[in-house]
Amino acid sequence: MPEGPSIVILKELAEPFIGQTVLEVSGNSKTDIHRILHQKITDIKTWGKHTLICFPGFTLRIHLMLYGSYRINEKKENAAPRLSMKFSNGEWNFYSCSIKFIDGNLNDVYDWTADVMNAQWSAAKARQKLKAVPEMLACDALLDQNIFAGVGNIIKNEVLFRIRVHPESKIGALPAKQLNLLIKEARQYSFDFYEWKKKYELKKHYLVYTKKICPRDGALFIKKKLGKHQRRSFYCDVCQVLYG
Repeated sequence: MPEGPSIVILKELAEPFIGQTVLEVSGNSKTDIHRILHQKITDIKTWGKHTLICFPGFTLRIHLMLYGSYRINEKKENAAPRLSMKFSNGEWNFYSCSIKFIDGNLNDVYDWTADVMNAQWSAAKARQKLKAVPEMLACDALLDQNIFAGVGNIIKNEVLFRIRVHPESKIGALPAKQLNLLIKEARQYSFDFYEWKKKYELKKHYLVYTKKICPRDGALFIKKKLGKHQRRSFYCDVCQVLYG
């Protein structure tokens, strides 16, 4: 599943289409995608893992889900697009994604302060939300899009390793220092991820995700599906403390 930083990169790659009119539209989506035919893209925004393509009076929301992908100015081989848009300056194709229309003002739909990549991100609001869920596991909290929009499983694992917190720690049991670090690193690692991804070197910076041996103490990492959604967790029982 593409995480928030990857969606920001997608937005940047698609910026040449802002101001362009959709000349052709096709795809196997069950949504009425032909609504965008002959409409002009006024802006492209992101919120967490959502790509928001803005038109006059409405927005097309794209969520790549677990297996979605996109191609700009090319097509994916042996795959039918869920949505294909053609412009005078190129084409934009989406595959295996969720498509939804949003009418009205996006500010009434999205809490921009929850998006870790957004300039309006609020650490104070994240802290307030976390304190309201003391029984929540740390691994679940980082994946909660209402608290950390854009954080995905890679970021979750790397953040918890950075701050030496066991993924099954309860939020209410974390010392104030660790809670503050969790909030800080959720955003910081997202921007690190963004920079590394743009340089095509993200994987070489993994410290724990998909790794076998802890670089801090040489212990074997534990790999287990944890939390409400049973997502893969990689962690060290030696240096990552279980709180609560």
